[in-house]
Amino acid sequence: MIDRQSSGVFIIAATPFDEAGALDLASTDRMVDFYLECGVSGMTILGIMGEAPKLGGDEAETFARHVLKRVNGRVPVIVGVSAAGLDNMVRLAKTTMDAGAGGVMVAPQPGMNTEVKLKGYLAQVCAALGKDIPICFQDYPQTTGVQVSVETIIGMTVDHPQIVMLKHEDWPGLTKLSRMRAETDTGDVPRMSILTGNSALFLPQEMQRGADGAMTGFAYPEMLVQVVARHQAGDVDGAEDLFDAYLPLVRYEQQLGLGLAIRKEVLRRRGVLGSAKVRAPGPSLSALDVAELTRLTTRLELRLKELN
Repeated sequence: MIDRQSSGVFIIAATPFDEAGALDLASTDRMVDFYLECGVSGMTILGIMGEAPKLGGDEAETFARHVLKRVNGRVPVIVGVSAAGLDNMVRLAKTTMDAGAGGVMVAPQPGMNTEVKLKGYLAQVCAALGKDIPICFQDYPQTTGVQVSVETIIGMTVDHPQIVMLKHEDWPGLTKLSRMRAETDTGDVPRMSILTGNSALFLPQEMQRGADGAMTGFAYPEMLVQVVARHQAGDVDGAEDLFDAYLPLVRYEQQLGLGLAIRKEVLRRRGVLGSAKVRAPGPSLSALDVAELTRLTTRLELRLKELN
């Protein structure tokens, strides 16, 4: 189970499809093994980058059960359960928790443009899920359109003890992260685990601001693991030096609307996925994109040799 002390790298997992667009469970097994071999502390499935909105309910349950069986309790797995209806959310949450998930991730629904609406919604969610399911609250206004203040997040975790983790993705968000770390674990406010997203674009600074790690996807998860580990060991400069070597590719993957196709293509090239298929409507790479990606990965390999 995730808790208020959870730390490390919870990799946002892709959802593998074959060229026809069907779930590719053989690639799913390779992907799970690959992530574990890279040393991740946990996994998050059925997130936005996992193309969850493009999966049918039965597909989501099939994929989640398959991942959980393959992981077999070796690391906690968080399942994204955000849905327009609470019934669907509860069904997926309870099904996957019974199958061995370590918690669920919930984001605000679009249109919750007041604190009152948001607080009311989270109260409904927590009541529907029950106190025994740990919740990671995803703060991602670039996608949801919902701005959430530090005060509101703190109020949520005080009022609803099952909200134990924050996925911090506000942008610009470093000051917000600093406040969250400073204003929790004090007095009547419990500690929150804070994991950061945004494709790890600001990971070194976020770690220096007090993040417990990352919850994001990147085609080289070993970098995320090593950067977090070096920082936690006190090697702040070493963490940043390693991150800098990967930064051109991190930045390239960060392109809105195209990043998932890039990530899946790199995972295909690394032998993890059988296909880089992104379900429609979704991005695809042009010949120039492919050539740029090849150049970036070649330069990365050379730079890593220099560092070693």
